[in-house]
Amino acid sequence: MFKKENNFAFIDGQNLYLAILELGWKLDYKRFRIYLKEKYGVAKAYMFMGFLPANQELYKFLQSAGFILVFKPILEDKNNKVKGNCDAELVLQAMIDIKEYDGAIIVTGDGDFYCLVKYLESIGKFGRVLAPSPKNCSSLLEKVAGKKIAFVSDLRQKLEYKKKETP
Repeated sequence: MFKKENNFAFIDGQNLYLAILELGWKLDYKRFRIYLKEKYGVAKAYMFMGFLPANQELYKFLQSAGFILVFKPILEDKNNKVKGNCDAELVLQAMIDIKEYDGAIIVTGDGDFYCLVKYLESIGKFGRVLAPSPKNCSSLLEKVAGKKIAFVSDLRQKLEYKKKETP
C-alpha cells in the first residue's frame, strides 16, 4: 500500500465532468479537492483540460479550490465540435513528477490510461483509480487497477454540488 501523506492526483477533467453530468448531477469541486486530500493524502491535484478563453471564471474557481490546471489548446472539427484530449499531458506529468510523490491517484474512466496504471503499479507508485462511475469506466482500467479502484458516483451524497439557497 502507498503512503497517505504525499500523493498526487492526475485528473482527466473532461472525462470526470462529462461522466458525472451524464449521471444527472454536478460535482462540488471544492469538496472534491478536500476529499482527495483527506482520503488519499493528495498534496498536488493536477486537472487536465482543453482551454477555452470564455471559461476564465471556471479556471479561477478551480485554482482557488486547490487544483493545478494543465491546459491543452482545443480544436474544432468540421461540425464545430470542440476537442481537447489531454491524455498525453496527463501521462507526461505523471512521469515528470514520479520522484516527487509516493502514489498516484488517477481520476478517469478512460482505458487509454491502462499502460500508465500498469507501469505505476509495477514500480510501487500506483495509489488508486478513481473513476467517475462503473458505467463510465473501461474494463481495461478495472482489470489493471484490481481492488484499487473507487467510483466518484458512490460519493454523490458527499460530493454533489448543492446551490446555497438565499433567504
